[in-house]
Amino acid sequence: MIFQIYLKPKAQKDFNKLSSELKKTFGKHFEKLAIKFRPKKHLKHGLPYFIEKVTDSARFPFEIEDNLLIIIRCFKNHKEYEDWFNSKKHL
Repeated sequence: MIFQIYLKPKAQKDFNKLSSELKKTFGKHFEKLAIKFRPKKHLKHGLPYFIEKVTDSARFPFEIEDNLLIIIRCFKNHKEYEDWFNSKKHL
C-alpha cells in the first residue's frame, strides 16, 4: 500500500524553517515511509503517534489513517522534540 503524505499546518511551518539540506533529508524519509511503511517505534504514555528518526537528533512524529500518513511536527533537534514530547505525555 502506498500512503499519501499530509503535513499538518504546524508540521508545514516547521518544515519551511528547516535548512535546504534537512528539507531534502526529511523529504526522503517521507517518501520512504509512504512506500515502505512498517510499524516501528510507537510513542509511550498512550500517545497515538509513531516516531521516525531522520538524523541523530532530527525526527518527526506521525500517525496513520487509512492510506494517509499524517506528519504532526518536524523537529530539527532532540531538544525541540523532547519539549514537545514532555508537553504531550502530561495530557
